[in-house]
Amino acid sequence: MADLELKPVSDSVVAGTEENFEQVALARSNDVAVVIDFWAEWCEPCRQIAPILEKIVSESAGNIALVKVNVEEQPRLASYFQVQSIPAVFVLRNGQIVDNFTGVQPESALRAWLGQFLPSPAEQLVAEARSLEVSDPTAAEAKYHEALELMPQEDGLRIALARLLSKQHRNQDSRAIIDQLEKRGFLEPEAQLVKDELDLRALAAEAGGVGECRAAVAANPEDPTLQVHLADALGAAQQYEEALEVCLKVVQQATGDPREHARSTMVKLFHLLGPEAELARTYRRKLATALY
Repeated sequence: MADLELKPVSDSVVAGTEENFEQVALARSNDVAVVIDFWAEWCEPCRQIAPILEKIVSESAGNIALVKVNVEEQPRLASYFQVQSIPAVFVLRNGQIVDNFTGVQPESALRAWLGQFLPSPAEQLVAEARSLEVSDPTAAEAKYHEALELMPQEDGLRIALARLLSKQHRNQDSRAIIDQLEKRGFLEPEAQLVKDELDLRALAAEAGGVGECRAAVAANPEDPTLQVHLADALGAAQQYEEALEVCLKVVQQATGDPREHARSTMVKLFHLLGPEAELARTYRRKLATALY
């Protein structure tokens, strides 16, 4: 029965093990639907369904991945999925089981079943846009606009487009999208991140570049407003640690508007760094101490 052994049908078909399951199944399911096929060499129904699954997946243009798990070689994976009989077929999306069945299905039924996990035309455009953001941002922007024509109510697409425009320093275009989203009365974390970056750039533009701000502080070292302007310029230039240190000193030593401005800038920088960044955690503790 060696003919059942995994063949390199396509890049979307791999053998699953305990060692690679996190990468080839759980992580990949964040991008595409991942089919998990539990099988064994002695299983005749497994021999019937395997080529059908491989054929459908190989024809899916990379929109479905297949992970084949030999239950005799990977009993712990089978136990985790509570496999009682084989073939047992599961579908994962975003790390979660979304559907499953046991036994053999005809090809027509399998195609219909797997078809529900294929991306919609709009979702396909979004995937293409994301893949083009670095190499061809103009094409990525066009893809996002096409997707929005298909799903005009999808605010997540607007956030993605605003983020892309911000990366290109098209600040006015990005700001227009964020301002429109903000009219709802809230912003998603991803949208808030774009807004914070745009705010820092705007403040830095008003204050001047880092060099100009350093010169102003050198001429008037006791002026907290000039110090905060320097911090804004440093933040816009991604010199985050120095920006945070300057802001912290203003919070510790100043009062009124400069102190609040420095605190607000620190919060924006925390968002840009991300909650898990050690620099953000360190200065968040220092800010808390300075405030309370």
